[in-house]
Amino acid sequence: MKSLAQVLFAACLTVTCTTAAADSQDQFMAMLRTMCGHRFEGGLTYAIDPKNDFAGKKMSTEIICTNADVRMPVLVGEDRSRTWIFTRIPAGLDLRHDHRHPDGTPDAVTMYGGMSNDAGSALSQSFFADAHTFKVFPGSETNVWTISLSADGSVLTYHLDRHAKPRIEFILKQVLAKTIM
Repeated sequence: MKSLAQVLFAACLTVTCTTAAADSQDQFMAMLRTMCGHRFEGGLTYAIDPKNDFAGKKMSTEIICTNADVRMPVLVGEDRSRTWIFTRIPAGLDLRHDHRHPDGTPDAVTMYGGMSNDAGSALSQSFFADAHTFKVFPGSETNVWTISLSADGSVLTYHLDRHAKPRIEFILKQVLAKTIM
C-alpha cells in the first residue's frame, strides 16, 4: 500500500508541481496565444476625465505572437502609437506599454508597466506598476492594470486603477475575421 507522500509525489511528477501563480500566468499566456491573429474592436467604457484622448474614438487591436512575447498594437482612432507587450519571464508575467512617435522613435513615456501578482487567473491578470514606471510616469506609483478575457475569448477588457479608484476602462469585442494590422 502506497503512503500519502508517495501518491502526492507521483501526482506532482504527472502534473508538474508549480505554484498556483505560475500556473495562472502560464495559462493566461497560453490563452492569449490561442488568439494569435484575432482582431478586437470596441471603445472606452469608463474614464474619469471626459476630455480623455480615447473618448468617442474607435479602438482596436490584433493579437500578434512571437516566440518571445504576445503583442497587441492598440489603435485609438488613427493613432497607432501604443502597443501592449506581454512577456513570460522567470520572475513572472510582465506587461509593458510601448509608446512610439509616428516615425517609430520611442516616446519619452514608454515601456512602463509592471509584473502580475499571485492572485491572477487563466482569464485575468493584474499588473502592478514598477520602479521604471514611477520614473517615466510620475503619479503612477499606485497604477494597477487588469487585463481580462471572457470565458469564450470574445471580449477583452483593459482596466486601469490609480489610487485604488477606476481611472479608465475599455472593452474590445472580437471581430470574426482574422486580419493583419
